[in-house]
Amino acid sequence: MSLALKNSDDIASMRIAGRLGSEVLDYITAFIKPGVTTGKLDQLCHDFMVNVQGTIPATLNYAPPGHKPYPASSCTSVNHQVCHGIPGEKILKNGDILNIDITVIKDGYHGDNSRMFYIGEPSIQARRLCEMTYQAMWLGIDQVKPGGTLGDVGHAIQSFAEKNGYSVVREFCGHGIGKKFHEEPQILHYGKRGSGMTMKPGMIFTVEPMINAGRRDIRMLGDGWGVVTADHSLSAQWEHTVLVTDDGFEVLTVSAGSPARPALSTASA
Repeated sequence: MSLALKNSDDIASMRIAGRLGSEVLDYITAFIKPGVTTGKLDQLCHDFMVNVQGTIPATLNYAPPGHKPYPASSCTSVNHQVCHGIPGEKILKNGDILNIDITVIKDGYHGDNSRMFYIGEPSIQARRLCEMTYQAMWLGIDQVKPGGTLGDVGHAIQSFAEKNGYSVVREFCGHGIGKKFHEEPQILHYGKRGSGMTMKPGMIFTVEPMINAGRRDIRMLGDGWGVVTADHSLSAQWEHTVLVTDDGFEVLTVSAGSPARPALSTASA
């Protein structure tokens, strides 16, 4: 496995890209309300990235092996959509939950993050799923440190999610990131403590658990990109890009509007 650690120049550039990626989500928050289409949100994100930030939308025309080019500048996944929902004519209604996944490219470096949003007033069950998924992501991030293993991250997420009655999607994972959108290593959101690659300072990767209210099984939509829960249960996802430092971690995808880190002391796995 080829794994290049980031140097100080890389890290400085990744901090900028990460902040800009987060600022797109800050910007779009005010426009998320009942009656808006996911396509309109995508257009607003695109214009902000290109015309205001001077960044490149990484997902637009992104075509990994076996996929046709992705046609939008963001991913908008609603309710039972797990990930990679293509923006379009879908009208958001009161009670929906929405994940917006944004990756920008600035000076060749990628900043990748996503957040959950409530459309109007969500149900108690939907709100709890989103909150527990946020806790799960942070519990995983909290395991990031030199000498720890990637299995520690996955174990913290899986054990917390399952303890609270949820399931973890297995088919998609976090990933290394830098000048390439997807690099080594893969970051599984399940696993055994002490297993997998040992973390080292200079590693940068995403932690982005997808948590389902029902079973973990998924299916692919006919558009070749969108993924939904097989049992039509709700799904939630949060994502940050994280740097392994000399003594722990630094979250790179932070900005003025980033949701606060939750209190993890009462939510430990």
